[in-house]
Amino acid sequence: MVIAGVDYSMTSPSICVYNGSADNFNFNHCKFYFLTDRKKYADTFLKNIKGEEFSYYAGDYMRFDTISEWAMKYLRGVDQVCIEGYAFGAKGKVFHIAENTGILKYKIFQAQIPLEIAQPSAVKKMATGKGNATKEDMHAAFFRETGTDLIYFMTPGRNDCISPVSDVVDSYYVCKYLFEQIKAQA
Repeated sequence: MVIAGVDYSMTSPSICVYNGSADNFNFNHCKFYFLTDRKKYADTFLKNIKGEEFSYYAGDYMRFDTISEWAMKYLRGVDQVCIEGYAFGAKGKVFHIAENTGILKYKIFQAQIPLEIAQPSAVKKMATGKGNATKEDMHAAFFRETGTDLIYFMTPGRNDCISPVSDVVDSYYVCKYLFEQIKAQA
């Protein structure tokens, strides 16, 4: 089974690609990729988490295309993709977020990869037991489940859950959500 979970954004998108058994979702069978605008995070962590620095872009549409092409580099060849849906309470550049995500969805469609959209509250509930979990709650659940403290490895000296840690955790749980959906349908 090769599936992917995507926590998509304009500033720090993250992808988790699971390549393993259809019986038991496991962190060790996941590879993570994320984009960052901070050079210190453009590195490899724990052998299976790879951060890349944003490429140059001259405007929003070029940025959206660049991010979606980066994502497609890792999504081509997977059996199915799940993207975290829109947070309806989002503020800021909501139309830009929609355009950015729409371009990726279109490219996934063009590549004929089945796509599922997971509501953020459903992913959070699966991970923590509550649909309104915070980034810290999500990281705590990830730490309990995997035994891996991403804050320690990726952002040493910090106590809070910031990007890219929160993005990697979210992509893990979006991927796991898809895994559980597939398993329930089997």
